[in-house]
Amino acid sequence: MSEPQPPAVSVIMPVLDEERHLRSSVQHILEQEYAGEMEVVIALGPSTDRTDEIAAELVREDPRVHTVPNPTGRTPAALNAAIKASRHPIVVRVDGHGMLSPNYIATAVRLLEETGAQNVGGIMHAEGENDWEHAVAAAMTSKIGVGNAAFHTGGEAGPAETVYLGVFRREALEQQGGYNEEFIRAQDWELNFRIRESGGLVWFSPELRVRYRPRPSVRALAKQYRNYGRWRHVVARYHSGSINLRYLAPPTAVVAIAAGLVVGAAVTPWGFVVPAGYLAAITAGSLPAGKGLPLKARAQIPLALATMHLTWGYGFLTSPRSLARKVIASRRPAATAPQREEQPS
Repeated sequence: MSEPQPPAVSVIMPVLDEERHLRSSVQHILEQEYAGEMEVVIALGPSTDRTDEIAAELVREDPRVHTVPNPTGRTPAALNAAIKASRHPIVVRVDGHGMLSPNYIATAVRLLEETGAQNVGGIMHAEGENDWEHAVAAAMTSKIGVGNAAFHTGGEAGPAETVYLGVFRREALEQQGGYNEEFIRAQDWELNFRIRESGGLVWFSPELRVRYRPRPSVRALAKQYRNYGRWRHVVARYHSGSINLRYLAPPTAVVAIAAGLVVGAAVTPWGFVVPAGYLAAITAGSLPAGKGLPLKARAQIPLALATMHLTWGYGFLTSPRSLARKVIASRRPAATAPQREEQPS
């Protein structure tokens, strides 16, 4: 007797200004070692580079690839548009700069069956292509950089608060009404919180690995992490009990460093002990994080760590209440005014 056919899979991709990695990302999907039927739905934001042209080429080259418009440019709107345009019972989220490992989809489908989870995900394996990106990748995969977040640093398989990207049962997405479009950032965390609150299981497994390309400059990394902090505070504001000490560490560091600088400049030089201590800590922490990297990359790890910590903390502290003000008790996705926004990781 022949083996039963694996469930059909829809891969959804929100993309904006992804000419650098889109073709490779889609190729990693189409070359998956998966026996079931598969489609790829790319939600196209208003890109200013060759993203749309590359997407059109991919559609012509493979009948499994389709596109849908996302005029807002916002990630959650793109995800919802792609979900609506897709048709299969398993929904796999992939970003335009993410590279799936060869057996990612097959492993995820198996884990959904074995665990009964509504969403499974794994490791966001950051990899750089130059010295700065290598430094950021090292920072993003170290505990001094991101704490004990398993999807960054790895760990044992098991229930999780959230996972990177995610492979969902369609019925779980439909039950939650999809992604909440108020959350321009942190939409994954917010959706996973709702899944868990409704009794569903979110499962992390180190078997699942996605290669991720870090932001190419200090400015881009700072913008990314400032927005992470702003929107993580929004999640905490609208979902009580969703915050823990790990998320409070960066804003605490920002306040302590700022206070130390003020006291050091205006009152006593002893105030500089706090910022000096922080600098010493990230310098020391960068040594094991940079093991095996070129000297130029290792030298930039403290800068990457400080950028991540301090901009995340600053974003958290300055997050205005006007963000996501339309979130309502029903927690259904809300319509948003068109606004071009950089895609998050």
